[in-house]
Amino acid sequence: MPHAPLPEDMVAAIAARRGRPHVYDRFDPRRTALVVIDLQRAFMESGAPSEVPAAREIVPVVNKLAEAVRELGGTVAWVQATFEAGGWPIFFDNIVAPDLSARILAALQQGAELHALWPELDVRPGDVVVPKYRLSAFLPGTSTLPAILRGRGIDTVLVAGCMTNVCCDSSARDAVMTDFRAVMVEDANAARDDASHHAALTTFLAAFGDVRASDELIGALRAGRSNA
Repeated sequence: MPHAPLPEDMVAAIAARRGRPHVYDRFDPRRTALVVIDLQRAFMESGAPSEVPAAREIVPVVNKLAEAVRELGGTVAWVQATFEAGGWPIFFDNIVAPDLSARILAALQQGAELHALWPELDVRPGDVVVPKYRLSAFLPGTSTLPAILRGRGIDTVLVAGCMTNVCCDSSARDAVMTDFRAVMVEDANAARDDASHHAALTTFLAAFGDVRASDELIGALRAGRSNA
């Protein structure tokens, strides 16, 4: 686990305010999708322009969770940050220094070597692989993912990937805003430091959805299949 767990007293305080330990107590695995955000070479390769070193450490957890979701009848979706040559000017012209911005944009164009999913990910033929054209995979008009998931009867998304506090948080929040039940997987998200990881997960848990560990989620999915 690349990041320390959320402080127990903080989690307990949020649960007390909510009146129960978890936002969602039951999961139907057939209506659940694991959505893995931006685990691409551009974010994971040493020296890559958007490198998040901790993202390499979550790969075994992501693969384990993907295997369980498939086994139980759910959907696994791999989402790739993707931009055309013109990029996204509001970001690329303002948020990042010009030299780095150019490297990031080149890396995240379709067909670029660093655009590819990280080779150690266990991507299967039946999985969904889709591009997203903004930070969030659930912002209307930026990805076909929501329509694909709704077409499969999915109402619950488990969000993993990088970065916890940027694309994963944005995707999870927009999933909630568009009426999906969303859970951020605590040990399958990665940021560049603990503070950013914790801040994103704490806010999400307090105001948007659930935060659960992968083993806990696998147990809840297995229980959901047994009770179906």
